[in-house]
Amino acid sequence: MQKTPVVTASIAALLLSGCASQPTSTFDAFQAQDLNALLASGQYVQKADNFFVINDSSSSMTETFLGTGFTAQPAPNKLAVEKEILNRMNQTMPDLKLTSSIRSFGYANCLDWQFTKLNQAPTAYSKASLASGVEALTCGSGGSPIASAITETTKDLSATTGTIAVLVMTDGHDLDSDGINEIQALKRSYGDRLCVYSVWVGNSEEQSGQTLLQQYSNIAGCGFSTTPDRISSPDGMASFVKSVFLKVGSPVAAADCSAFDGDKDGVNDCDDKCPTSLPGIPVSVRGCWIVDVKFDNDKAVIKPEYFPNLDNTAKVIIEHPELAIEVQGHTSKTGGFKHNMDLSERRAKAVKDYLVKGTHSPNLTTRGYGWTQPIDSNETPEGRANNRRVQLEVDGSPQQPLNSK
Repeated sequence: MQKTPVVTASIAALLLSGCASQPTSTFDAFQAQDLNALLASGQYVQKADNFFVINDSSSSMTETFLGTGFTAQPAPNKLAVEKEILNRMNQTMPDLKLTSSIRSFGYANCLDWQFTKLNQAPTAYSKASLASGVEALTCGSGGSPIASAITETTKDLSATTGTIAVLVMTDGHDLDSDGINEIQALKRSYGDRLCVYSVWVGNSEEQSGQTLLQQYSNIAGCGFSTTPDRISSPDGMASFVKSVFLKVGSPVAAADCSAFDGDKDGVNDCDDKCPTSLPGIPVSVRGCWIVDVKFDNDKAVIKPEYFPNLDNTAKVIIEHPELAIEVQGHTSKTGGFKHNMDLSERRAKAVKDYLVKGTHSPNLTTRGYGWTQPIDSNETPEGRANNRRVQLEVDGSPQQPLNSK
């Protein structure tokens, strides 16, 4: 009978440990882009009427962030990086009329001994109000009950009208459950009104969380997942803000977009998912920079017939040394998931190694996407061949957004 208080005290001490000694990090100065001119000109218009954040405030977020793009003194933990991302986003957002809210998940006194906490109730957005909500994310502790936060967000959204952008920020590590069922319920509740975006704020050993977050967007049918390094710069954050909150406007009344090709890449503006592609580059049917290198099934070897295409790509990279380029590998949907993720990374690395030899560029990185982002059907041999591809992403701007609406 005497053991119970001891055990209870031990559990309480463990839960509290995540909240203790979390120093404030000072980040490098950030000069946000002003996007208001894009709205004033009609070049872009607002597309999100509601913006709800689900933020990981569990104990794993008190671990030091080992990624790039967010230099600070002292070295920041992952929660501090989450808050800095929200602050940089807030600085970059143009003047919008929308409802915003922030909800966190974790446990212990950081969340008032609840699994999830509404840090900022749904309110009319202003830079001051969102900044106040971010400051309410004071510490991290406890487990990672993300499912509870998604369920409560579904309720939080019940009074909203119009389109919804939900932003999930987490390392995806040691989650109490994967939240898939709850995301599916969120989708059933709000249908085509909903887009789900995410930022994976994790370290290298937690990369499975990034795959999970992409599944959230896939279920919603709208949105995408990104990483801190891709949105840390003013340009990267501006691209992210435009993707979440804005869409291309129609300054010319009654203009037929199918009759225009703004970037002159041969894909009309109605169908072009990358409407500002570089001049002279080869593009896919969606107008995005794609390297014409097809791989044999289950292979990552570049055949000599594709060397000229890669040489032409190298010339473009040399002409634009300022660009940071991600070489993306993709597969068709045959074989197992893990095998295809590894295969897609090997394909991307093979292309990167070839391009580095021809350019000596330090700005090339790789990422494998497996079969998660097809551009054609996997039901036909021709479609599967098209999906076994390598494409390029420039300066953090998605070349193949999951859904453009």
